[in-house]
Amino acid sequence: MKTVDLRSDTVTQPTPTMRAAMSKAEVGDDVMGEDPTINRLQQVAAERMGKEAGLFVPSGTMGNLAAVLAHCGRGDEIILGDLSHTFIFEAGGVAALGGVMPHTLPNLADGRLELSAIQGAIRPDDIHQPVTRLILLENTHNRCGGTVLPVEYTRQVSDLAKKAGLRLHIDGARIFNAAVALGVPASTLAEPADSITFCLSKALCAPVGSVLCGSAEFIRQARRIRKQLGGGMRQAGILAAAGMVALEEMVDRLAEDHQRARVLAAGLAQIAGLRLDHLVPDTNMVFVTVKDEVQSSSSEISARLAAVGVKVGLAGARRFRMVTHYWVDDEGIEQTIAAFRRAL
Repeated sequence: MKTVDLRSDTVTQPTPTMRAAMSKAEVGDDVMGEDPTINRLQQVAAERMGKEAGLFVPSGTMGNLAAVLAHCGRGDEIILGDLSHTFIFEAGGVAALGGVMPHTLPNLADGRLELSAIQGAIRPDDIHQPVTRLILLENTHNRCGGTVLPVEYTRQVSDLAKKAGLRLHIDGARIFNAAVALGVPASTLAEPADSITFCLSKALCAPVGSVLCGSAEFIRQARRIRKQLGGGMRQAGILAAAGMVALEEMVDRLAEDHQRARVLAAGLAQIAGLRLDHLVPDTNMVFVTVKDEVQSSSSEISARLAAVGVKVGLAGARRFRMVTHYWVDDEGIEQTIAAFRRAL
């Protein structure tokens, strides 16, 4: 029985080309700055984001944490969404390890934060209050359905930040999905930000790693923080080789994942008992809720799906998240739709 794994695009396996590149990678000691493959990846990544420099990190969580700690000191405050990955899914690292206070604002359905709410959240110069240092946006926005932040909106947030003397960081774990969806270079989406993190290990299929990009001075600080966090790796060029293939071969094909997500959404929308969050997904995520008249919970339905080879992510007691990626083909989409019909 064929297994279709839609739990996340983090389940992607490296491609045969990646495995071959990893086996042949030229390596050195990256902590000493001597791994040529790491250095090449960081340079290419920075160029793709339109930034001066890049830093390879083991995960997007570490990249976001290193960015926050490079921008902020202990007792400072960051403004971010209440549904943001950094707030919900990164184990409270900015507070636990950085002493940085999160100031959450409600995410709108499309992932944005109201500009007026951001403005109102910026602290005055008052010794009783923490100092606001950073605004953090997420693009695409995971918990809001893989939605894409418009270019103009990010520029507006950047302008607001600059006027207030703040920095802007983008958690761009899936920034290439956003770029493909909007038909613009990733650098256009990253340009308004002082720093950005993107993942190689999601829809781009590399086995490990993210890259944090920003100014040369910012990356110099972030490199020290990466070491403090235990992220200083040695002959990591083996991993960077897969990352290079990801950037060279996997970006342009992301449109295929988006199209399959739309087909999946359209198919599930025809099934009684299901309600789609977005009838036409922006990118590669499909969120679906089980209607009240259905007696089964999402975990019970998930078990039935798994029994016929379909794995889906649980996003609540009656909600699923499904993420298309390189290893899910057209047949897998049809198998998933048919499995949901049987399970309900």
